Amino acid sequence: MTSFFFECLGQDGAARTGLLHTGRGVIRTPAFMPVGTAGTVKAMLPESVKETGADILLGNTYHLMLRPGAERVAALGGLHRFMNWPHPILTDSGGFQVMSLSGLRKVTEDAVTFQSHIDGSTHVLSPERSMAIQDLLGSDIQMVLDECTPYPATQEVAQSSMALSMRWALRSKRAFRAVQGRGLFGIVQGSTFADLREQSAERLMEIGFDGYAVGGLAVGEGQEAMFETLDVTVPHLPQDRPRYLMGVGKPDDLVGAVARGIDMFDCVIPTRSGRNGQAFLKTGTLNLRNARHADANEPIDPNCRCPACRSYTRAYLHHLIKAEEILGAMLLTWHNLTVYQDLMADLRAAISGQGLAAFVHDFHAKRDANRD
Repeated sequence: MTSFFFECLGQDGAARTGLLHTGRGVIRTPAFMPVGTAGTVKAMLPESVKETGADILLGNTYHLMLRPGAERVAALGGLHRFMNWPHPILTDSGGFQVMSLSGLRKVTEDAVTFQSHIDGSTHVLSPERSMAIQDLLGSDIQMVLDECTPYPATQEVAQSSMALSMRWALRSKRAFRAVQGRGLFGIVQGSTFADLREQSAERLMEIGFDGYAVGGLAVGEGQEAMFETLDVTVPHLPQDRPRYLMGVGKPDDLVGAVARGIDMFDCVIPTRSGRNGQAFLKTGTLNLRNARHADANEPIDPNCRCPACRSYTRAYLHHLIKAEEILGAMLLTWHNLTVYQDLMADLRAAISGQGLAAFVHDFHAKRDANRD
């Protein structure tokens, strides 16, 4: 089985393009990971997700531990077999979802105790339990358990939260079951405070991880603050490890983060938007619910390779969305994921050809042309 390592193939400024080698395949970076929260990318077949160009999916520890249960998934052959996705899978630790439960959870030094949003049952998630669940699922990239610091936060609150996350990172590393071809990522915290981000990155590097994620962003701070935080965080991360910005984002977020040295992303935006009638374009977005599309006999994008654009009109997609037909969600999700994967491919090509600055300029020049 292939060992787990990152191979940088080219660099343009801070941006990199490369290959992340795992036991179940190679991930081309920059990479966007479609979110398969509960063992499925909503409204998509696994084969369809692969056709969009995805090399890796994200699965969610919190949701899978509650239903159908990590032990059950393991008994059925692991998450890859269970969901018919033989390619790499990254599982998050469950920390973000647990922290978002607010009144339904209690954080101590040892663990988070929380109530299930499904049936109200009580569960305990510790760094050790999170690692055990991810091991049972059999994912290829596993994440340490961290506390996602709320935003806004005072420096004192952010410092305390970050320090707890670093102690949990060490416990996660000790509990991680090393398997050939599998990696464990640490998560940098510290809210929008530059000194805390630097301290967090340095502590994680002392512990030692196969990759480094930037967490605690895209939680309401706005794009400018997010980019500023990346500017002061990424330079402190090692060059020979992949960098993952968690939970981000819209296309312009991805372009800006890649330019700052980020290699991996995940976000529900393209799939959730597809289910809600919004289509992404290279030049902006379309809301297929709008009445002006009811008689539009052209595709979303005549240059797009997805089935929605190859075979259907905006008028038909508008009809499907208004009629709440499942096919509308399927086609628009397929389209949006294709747009995201094509953007990643374009970014990889631009970095390889030392043309990222021109690509970014052209990208922004076109953004608002077709916005509804």
